[in-house]
Amino acid sequence: MPSTRPDLPHSRAEWHRRVWLLAGPIILSNLSVPLVGAVDTAVVGHLPDATALAAVALGAVIFNFALWGFGFLRMGTTGLVAQAAGKAAGKAAGSGDPHELQALLQRALLLAALLAAALLLLQRPLAALAFRVVDGGAELEALARDDYFAVRIWSAPATLANYALLGALIGLQRSGAALLVQLALNLSNVALDLLFVIGFDWGVAGVASASLLAEYLALGIGLWLLGRHPGWRILPRAELFDRQRLAALLTLNGNLFVRTVCLLGGFFYFTAVGTRLGELTLAANAVLMNLVNFLAFGLDGFAHAAEALAGGAYGARRAAAFRAAVCATSLWALLAAALCSLLYAFAGTAIVGLLTDIPEVLAACAEYLPWLAGAPLVFFWSYQLDGIFVGATRSREMRNGALLSLGVFLLACQLLVPAFGNHGLWLALYLFMACRALSLGYYYPRLLAALRAPPADGATDSPTLRGTP
Repeated sequence: MPSTRPDLPHSRAEWHRRVWLLAGPIILSNLSVPLVGAVDTAVVGHLPDATALAAVALGAVIFNFALWGFGFLRMGTTGLVAQAAGKAAGKAAGSGDPHELQALLQRALLLAALLAAALLLLQRPLAALAFRVVDGGAELEALARDDYFAVRIWSAPATLANYALLGALIGLQRSGAALLVQLALNLSNVALDLLFVIGFDWGVAGVASASLLAEYLALGIGLWLLGRHPGWRILPRAELFDRQRLAALLTLNGNLFVRTVCLLGGFFYFTAVGTRLGELTLAANAVLMNLVNFLAFGLDGFAHAAEALAGGAYGARRAAAFRAAVCATSLWALLAAALCSLLYAFAGTAIVGLLTDIPEVLAACAEYLPWLAGAPLVFFWSYQLDGIFVGATRSREMRNGALLSLGVFLLACQLLVPAFGNHGLWLALYLFMACRALSLGYYYPRLLAALRAPPADGATDSPTLRGTP
């Protein structure tokens, strides 16, 4: 494995420099993720009608609900690895556990394989349930189910393994390697999109096939990066299946799973309600949500930097360093959110025009574009607090906040959509994101108090490896 002892900065200027050393490559790699969605939208958005565009949007959100629900493999691995590395850095040279960081990743990869096997076995009932919830019409559902979801689901093993690999690289502050894996995934996806859809005229199935092949290519590169390091080896069973550490992993990931399902459930419901508002509204929301995804993945670079830096400080039990990591990453996230808001306010119409040239969709997007312009300054608070709590592995608070936020969103949809249509749906989404931030903000003082408290008797001095994250 790469170096497992990243030192924490010692001055304010060094903190800001470290934030950009981590966030810069992560922002570049993250922006390539929605670039794939944007290219998916663009290649089908220039086909003769909006049905293919709506089918890709619907199929993608169902696939994302099935797969991104296991995003805890990335988040949990990042938090645990960052804390373990911070703990090692806080000790005298050579006193840390040289194998635990490898064990953390190998446990995550094993869990990814088991979950992927279950998804492949259950793909038919999962698809049937999802498309029963979303009523988009026979032609639309057939395209989304048979041409997209049925192909894309076979990327599950690679997708989940890539979550764990990226989590470990970010936790170790190896953002350059994470950038390499993500760029391999997303740029190959873009190239294959253009080849299959424009070149071979495969339509919706071409979009799904491109994503499938790109996931396995990225997995191969990630495993190659690990395998070429001389310190990498498969650990003995007793070390890999340590009962206390497995319990910590399962508890952390269980809470993160509930949190992630709540968030994905909210966005899935957003799409489902948009479907009932009409095919044109669904297509317009799909275009605008691609731009929201650019926002989310870009600003997540600072959240990921917070995961690594705050997680390292939390593992080392250095309260001042933890607060410095939170302040430095949050300041840059706020400035970036303000710039994004200005960009969408003044250039949103031109950007939308790059994604589709269907006149009816362009007109619908123009009506709802002000919601996009305000999103950065509202949404980034929840992204940033998520990163802080992931680094601290405070998963119980994240779970509780997500449950509350989903309840607020569902209630807001019931009250606002009948009265205001799609405008009400976007307002409900704003409330959803604001509630996420407020709930985690409520828990933040408790997080600081837990950091200052001495370790429990008999536990390690890092919250990383305790049974109750």
